[in-house]
Amino acid sequence: MPFELPEARSVATNPSQAEMRAWALELMPSDRIAETEFGNVNYKARIKSRLAKSTFFVSDEDHGKPTISRAEAAEWAAKQDAYIADQDMILIEGYIGPEAGFRTGSRLYIEKANANVPAMQDQLFFDRDDDYTPEFTVIYTPNLAAPGKPDDCLITVDLDNYVTRVFGSDYFGESKMGGLRMWNKLVYDRGGLAMHSGAKTFPADQTPDGQEQLALIIGLSGTGKTTTTFRNVKGSLPVQDDFIALMPEGKVYTTEAGCFAKTFGLDPDDEPTIHGGATSPEAWLESVSVDENGKVDFFDTNYTANGRCTFGLEDIRHRDPSDLPKARYLFILNRNETIIPAVAKLKPEQAAYYFMLGETKGTSAGGAAEAGKSLRVPGTNPFWFENDASQANRLLELLETSELEVYLLSTGRVGGGEDQEGSKKVKIPHSAAVQAGIVDGTIEWVEDPDFGYQVAASIPDFDDEELLQPRKLYERQGRTDEYEALVARLESEREEYLDRYDKLDPRVKRAQ
Repeated sequence: MPFELPEARSVATNPSQAEMRAWALELMPSDRIAETEFGNVNYKARIKSRLAKSTFFVSDEDHGKPTISRAEAAEWAAKQDAYIADQDMILIEGYIGPEAGFRTGSRLYIEKANANVPAMQDQLFFDRDDDYTPEFTVIYTPNLAAPGKPDDCLITVDLDNYVTRVFGSDYFGESKMGGLRMWNKLVYDRGGLAMHSGAKTFPADQTPDGQEQLALIIGLSGTGKTTTTFRNVKGSLPVQDDFIALMPEGKVYTTEAGCFAKTFGLDPDDEPTIHGGATSPEAWLESVSVDENGKVDFFDTNYTANGRCTFGLEDIRHRDPSDLPKARYLFILNRNETIIPAVAKLKPEQAAYYFMLGETKGTSAGGAAEAGKSLRVPGTNPFWFENDASQANRLLELLETSELEVYLLSTGRVGGGEDQEGSKKVKIPHSAAVQAGIVDGTIEWVEDPDFGYQVAASIPDFDDEELLQPRKLYERQGRTDEYEALVARLESEREEYLDRYDKLDPRVKRAQ
């Protein structure tokens, strides 16, 4: 039986986008809601990013993640239910995933006073049909605080009943991730791995074997996942922006009918597809800079660099997200600033190793606490539900059943940060040339003497060998000792980090 929703003063079930837009403009504070020059709507959220420290799994047992006891969770649920009894609510229903047999009925139940959130969620759900039955429920009260919890906000995740409750936050990402976080467990229980991943296809007429090829792109929010997914390379078409299920033999299932994209630095020349979606009249913007005349500035970070938008896939060129070919490539993104090459080719054990390390430089997408810091997030998936070793172990199992080729791609720099004289940026055209070289099979590979993976000796249309083999930049600049010290430090830190996971497959630990 579906979870029984708490009673409310009134419930608007599956209202139209037009109705929710009207309610947002009528009911939300006038200093936080605005129509833009593009004819769409922007909301300036109080909470600027997801609240990891406020998120707890409902459990009386330790399973490697922050938990809240069942008794305390029940107390908070009772408070939320009592609050909802006096509220006007919106109920949005739809599917996570489009394919019969794997799609998951999901719903969002939220205060009408925050109509932008259900409108955004509606753009990501696939349409319900006559067979629709809800399995996942997100109950969301942005205006009910949780005093005593971090930021006075609380997110409880009950995987036994597939119910997520959100208190206090008005950031749309908590709605989106409310469903997808639960989907992580459902996919794992079915023998697959939910991955924080975009997906794109290269059309058959652009590949050497004349077959459509599917690439998966994983990375923390803000590391270039969406940009890499949506960048047109050899006629590639975006399929999915954020989460997929990788199953045995390379079968892939998608989740969303729309895109939740970061808007900072959005440029029509570098990212025309995302820019086109974000500036469509149907898009919803969140915490983007908009002046009193409706003028949008995607480069203004005075309020936050974590501006966001949602838009439906129907608003952009894309490949239908159902009935995909088996995955051919997996790109693991890394925004390192020192010695990670623009591309490295990985063996299966190395793939699980770098997947488990989840190394990157934090961005504003993870909040101010993460921006600019070196991070390790296993699987680049901060929403995993149990001991993270299970992610890497499952990936290795799945790689052994498929022909998936795995590559580590840098979206950062070589030689240091922007303030380091002589350092170099891996730019969007560089990443595009890497993708084209992989698909065409035109990259000349050599083994890296320090890390054992394969690095590129040359790539067509890639004009800088120091981005391909960072040691050469350090040697030319007389910084060889610095390079070797970085190698030694990385090896030591990685070994120490992975030793924390006693359940990790030994083959992954030895992959360096």
